[in-house]
Amino acid sequence: MPSIIDKTLFGESSRRLALVNLCGALLLAGQQGYYVVVEGATPFYAILFLIVGMAFSGIAESLPEPRRRAAGVLRLTALVVLVSMLIIMIVTPELLTN
Repeated sequence: MPSIIDKTLFGESSRRLALVNLCGALLLAGQQGYYVVVEGATPFYAILFLIVGMAFSGIAESLPEPRRRAAGVLRLTALVVLVSMLIIMIVTPELLTN
């Protein structure tokens, strides 16, 4: 009987979820780029963590079925990136907010 971790990390990928994650990462990157380049604002590092996490998750979901292990590693990496952002926000929020 497969465990819930095996089913979650190495399970079937969803093309819809891949599209949502990759489009979300692209939209956030465009928004961040606009504010940094056009408006001259300093980058908001929490958004950069979200962009990287969503991009890793989107890439993992877009991989074909034979690449389950690579997709699992990318999903785990995305999870580590997003959880590390939460930990940084709790411990030292000034690192993310400038």
